Amino acid sequence: MFGELPLSEIARRLGQLGFDGVELMGNPDLYQPEEAARILTDHGLAVLSLTPENVDLAHPEPTIRAEAVDYYLRLLDFGAALGGPLVCCHGDVGRIRAITSQEEEWALFAEAVREVAERARTMNLCLVIEVLNRYESHLVNNAAEALAFVDDVGADNVGILLDAYHMNIEEPDPAGALCQAADRLWLYHAADSNRQAIGRGHTDFGAQMAVLNDIDYGGPIILECTPPGPDPFKSIKDENSLSWLETYLAESRDWLLGARN
Repeated sequence: MFGELPLSEIARRLGQLGFDGVELMGNPDLYQPEEAARILTDHGLAVLSLTPENVDLAHPEPTIRAEAVDYYLRLLDFGAALGGPLVCCHGDVGRIRAITSQEEEWALFAEAVREVAERARTMNLCLVIEVLNRYESHLVNNAAEALAFVDDVGADNVGILLDAYHMNIEEPDPAGALCQAADRLWLYHAADSNRQAIGRGHTDFGAQMAVLNDIDYGGPIILECTPPGPDPFKSIKDENSLSWLETYLAESRDWLLGARN
């Protein structure tokens, strides 16, 4: 979310805002894990999860799919060196339709995730399947599909990541979706319906927090707010973006702490 800012500067800002952890971009070439861990620890921040680069585990071309699997295997090494955060996994963002068929690519996706999960198990790591809306990905768009996909993978170290923003688009009852995921929900992303701070959109976060309490959710809550302006996939757009981002993060943190108390 912080664009091209150095990790040390991001950590300083998040520490000042009172956060206790981060979801780190899963780019093993961007920084050494030991260096990243030291920088974050110096500011009281844990690595809670890793978000992947955009690769295609479901592509029908074997070479492309193999490159994606190889990336995730390297990401597991990166995660292990960082202390074992959750490793997020999702379809190719931007590919909104199948090249062959939905059924074939679902099966290819499950096969690839199964291979990654087998390696992850030997490293005591867990994967979470991120549920994306249909305008970003053609596979696994809601909680019911995520549960079916995790069952198809058949690995006990693979759980589900539900995101309030994506649920706002895909789920008729987002709170019910959280309840449906229940003990397979290992990670939760939060941003309001407009990708702004909690409370600036129309998402009923009170209902979602109530369900998280009811199912004894013990995983992280990761904020994924985006400053206003065009290009939703680019957070820092102009000279005002960083100020907006920090405002949204502070407001969301305050809301969550207030809801907890």
